[in-house]
Amino acid sequence: MGNSSAQQRRNKAAERRAQRIKEARRRRILTITAVVAVVVLVVGGIAYLWYRDYERRNISGVTEFDVPSYDHVDSPVDYERTPPAGGDHYPRWQNCDVYTEPIVDEFAVHSLEHGAVWITYEPGLGEEQVSQLAERYTPGSYVLVSPYEGDMPAPIVASAWGKQLTVEDAGDERLDNFLQTYEQSSDVPEPGAACSGQIGQTAEELDMAGDSGGSGGDAEAEDGGDGGDDG
Repeated sequence: MGNSSAQQRRNKAAERRAQRIKEARRRRILTITAVVAVVVLVVGGIAYLWYRDYERRNISGVTEFDVPSYDHVDSPVDYERTPPAGGDHYPRWQNCDVYTEPIVDEFAVHSLEHGAVWITYEPGLGEEQVSQLAERYTPGSYVLVSPYEGDMPAPIVASAWGKQLTVEDAGDERLDNFLQTYEQSSDVPEPGAACSGQIGQTAEELDMAGDSGGSGGDAEAEDGGDGGDDG
């Protein structure tokens, strides 16, 4: 009888040890699984963010080119590209905003020098598409939106300093990627300079007011000068 009770106690003790070992093993497996899951999520998240950043900065269709000169000038500039995306320009800049009529190239280029993105579209573009483009501007943003009367390589062109993207449709997500990448970019001659407080009129309004555009007034002093020969 005594031997039987002792054996039962030993059996129960062995069962408890086996149960503890089993539970400890299960906890280790759960811990390892949780750690692996966290690592996978972290690595996956980093990889996803890296890919998204890479995809955003390597936008299909973007043309890049050098801008060898960016002086202040007093007369119209014969730009190599239409619309222009850099070069000599007037001492004053165009206020970032949405315009329903064409604006002066030389003012807009000065805004690009400050880190703005200029979205231009053919005057015959549909109203719904124009509205979609206008939504890319919000108060305080460094975005210009306007129709463009000159020859354009596509119905819609987004221009930043030394960079340009052509698209056929206002809903093209590359437009948003272009804005995210180049709006207020540090890769411009005057990063952080203003995009307000100067020219808020269209080309026609300035012409009617007799403003030739080239006279800079106090803008040059406010602007801090450019990186061309005029300092």
